[in-house]
Amino acid sequence: MKEKEYNTSDLSLAAFLLMKGLVLKNAEKVSSGKFKFSFHDPDDKAKKLALDFVNSEFCEFDNQIRNLKKLIYNN
Repeated sequence: MKEKEYNTSDLSLAAFLLMKGLVLKNAEKVSSGKFKFSFHDPDDKAKKLALDFVNSEFCEFDNQIRNLKKLIYNN
């Protein structure tokens, strides 16, 4: 039986999953230049946690950081 895992290319979501106790299995930069984070997810918690992330203040904080970077780098 294949080990259950959850994959994401979203750095902020990956950080959130780590904060919530998921174990990082692998992190790499793929040929497209994006990231790939793989987590052990034996209890299928990651999808629910991803929804929790979207509805959290952490996600709002991340969006504001992105907005500030745009202001700095576009001027």
